[in-house]
Amino acid sequence: MLSFLPFISCAQHSNLKELLESKNSGSVPYISVEQLQMESKNNAPLVILDAREAEEYQVSHLQNAKFVGYKNFSAEKITKQIPDKNTPIVVYCSLGVRSENIGEKLQKAGYTNVKNLYGGIFEWKKKGYLVVDSEEKETEKVHAFNKKWGKWLTNAEKVY
Repeated sequence: MLSFLPFISCAQHSNLKELLESKNSGSVPYISVEQLQMESKNNAPLVILDAREAEEYQVSHLQNAKFVGYKNFSAEKITKQIPDKNTPIVVYCSLGVRSENIGEKLQKAGYTNVKNLYGGIFEWKKKGYLVVDSEEKETEKVHAFNKKWGKWLTNAEKVY
């Protein structure tokens, strides 16, 4: 349960920058949603990892994202799936807090090119970019994590 302590005080922040600065150390460099969208359109060789829980991923996720989870994340599984430690990897979650933690674990496992999606899937959807459901069909639904964190999700149909 301690792993969710960083999520308790999210309602007191007035903007995303302030929230992320209070929760993250910056140990994993950010990539903006615009930059990721551009790299995806250009078919840049990168792997996108979803660091949310399975129920969140099933509601919607970024197209071509691979589910890795948070509570049961396994760096060993990633090493088997992505043996090249120089592979460009983008990790995301709802806003970018859990994904920084997973990004740190990837760095510790030897990955050299890991980035954290700034603002996560909430910011991605806010900018109007595509998310897909468990059948890989476009959807407007995004799992909002909980009511407190859901305030940061705009431009989507919230699912709890």
